[in-house]
Amino acid sequence: MTRKGTVLWMLASAGLVATAGAGVATRASTSARPTVTTVEVTRGRLVQAVSATGSLEAVTTVNVGTQVSGTIQTLAADFNDLVHKGQVLATLDPSLFQTQVEQAEANLVRAESEVEQLKVARDAAKLALDRTVRLAEKRLVSDAELEAAQVAVASVEAQLRSAAASVAQAAASLNQTRVNLAHTVIASPIDGIVVSRAVDTGQTVAASMQAPTLFVLAADLTKMHLNASIDESDVGQIAAGQAVTFRVDAYPNDEFMGRVAQVRLQAVVSQNVVTYATVIDVDNPELKLKPGMTATVTIEVARRDDALMVPASALRFKPTAEVLTALGGAPGGAAPACAGGTGCGVLWTYDGTALRAVAVRTGISNGTAVEVLEGGVPEGTGAVTAVKTAAASAKTVTAAGTASSSTRSPLLSTMPGPPPGPR
Repeated sequence: MTRKGTVLWMLASAGLVATAGAGVATRASTSARPTVTTVEVTRGRLVQAVSATGSLEAVTTVNVGTQVSGTIQTLAADFNDLVHKGQVLATLDPSLFQTQVEQAEANLVRAESEVEQLKVARDAAKLALDRTVRLAEKRLVSDAELEAAQVAVASVEAQLRSAAASVAQAAASLNQTRVNLAHTVIASPIDGIVVSRAVDTGQTVAASMQAPTLFVLAADLTKMHLNASIDESDVGQIAAGQAVTFRVDAYPNDEFMGRVAQVRLQAVVSQNVVTYATVIDVDNPELKLKPGMTATVTIEVARRDDALMVPASALRFKPTAEVLTALGGAPGGAAPACAGGTGCGVLWTYDGTALRAVAVRTGISNGTAVEVLEGGVPEGTGAVTAVKTAAASAKTVTAAGTASSSTRSPLLSTMPGPPPGPR
C-alpha cells in the first residue's frame, strides 16, 4: 500500500467518526429538555376526616354483686341469657342467715317480756304511791316514806323506757338479719343480657370491703357506644353530631355507621401522648357488634360536594432554577406571594411552553387532594406535580459514549480496510 492511499483512508475514517459523534450530540441535546408531569384540576366530592381507634361497649352495663358472704347454692343464669328485672340469677346458702333470724326473733321476744314485767312493776309502784299519798294526807306516814314511793315509780318508769329501747334495738336487729337473708337471693336489677358470669355453684364469695361481682348485665345491645381516642392535634375538629364510619376485624368487608355524641374533657396521657375520649353512638340492630371489639374509626369533620380540587403533591412542588431556565419560567424560581395568613399555597401550571406560578387559597384536605377556594386555576388546568430533569438522560448519554470508545463503531465495522499493498 502506498503512503498516499493510507492517508486518504485515515481521513475518510475520521470523517465518519465525526459524523457519528455529531448524531449522538444531537440526540443528547434533544433529550436534555425536562419531562413535566401534570394532573388536571378537577371538581368532585371532597371529605376531610380524622382517623382513630376505639372499642365498643354497651350503653348501660350493670355489675351484679352480693352484699353478704356465703356459698353459691344455685345458678339460674349463664352467658348470653336474656333476663328480666327481678328474675333470680343465683342463690347463696341461707342456713346461716336463717339461724341469725331465729336468734334475733328470740332476743326480741325476751326484750318484749322485760317490758311487760316493768309495766307490771310500774303499776304496782303507782298503787303504792297512791296509798302513801292518802296516808300522808292523814299524817299516818312520814315524808320520807312518801318520797321513797315517788322515787320507786320514777325508777320503774326509767327502766321501762330502757326496756322499750331494747325492744326497738332487737326489732332492728331482726330486720337486719331478715334483709341479709333476703340478700342470699341474687336478682336481676334490669332487663338485659348476661355478658359475664364470674362464679360457679359451690364457690364461696366474701363481701367484706366491697361487693364481689357475680354477673355483668348489658341493658340493650341494639344500642352501643364506641369510645375512640382522639389525638390532641385533631380534637379541635371534633364536635357532637358529626358522622362516623368504622370497621371491625370480625367483619372486614362491612362498614358501620355512627355519630359523635360527646367529646370528654378528661385528657389521657400515655407515653407522653395526649388523647381525649370521644363517645360515638352506634346502632346495632343485627347484634353483629359485640362489647369489647376494637374498631378503626373515621370521623368526617368536613365535606364539600362540588369542590375544586388539586393533588396535594402539586402544592408541594417547587421548581429549581435549572428547571425554570429550561422551561421558560420566572428567573431565580420566583413565585407570587399568597395574600393573607394560613390556607395559602402556590400552584405551578404548564401549558406546554412555560411554567407559571399561581397563588391560591386552600380549604379542606383529605390527605391526597386539597380544595382550592380562590385563585386563577380553572377546572381542567394542568397542575405540575413533578419534573424529570436532564440529569438522568445525561447519565444515559455518557454511558453510551463510554461504550462507543471501548467498542468498535458500527460505521467503522462496515468500512473496508486499507487497500492491500506491499508490506
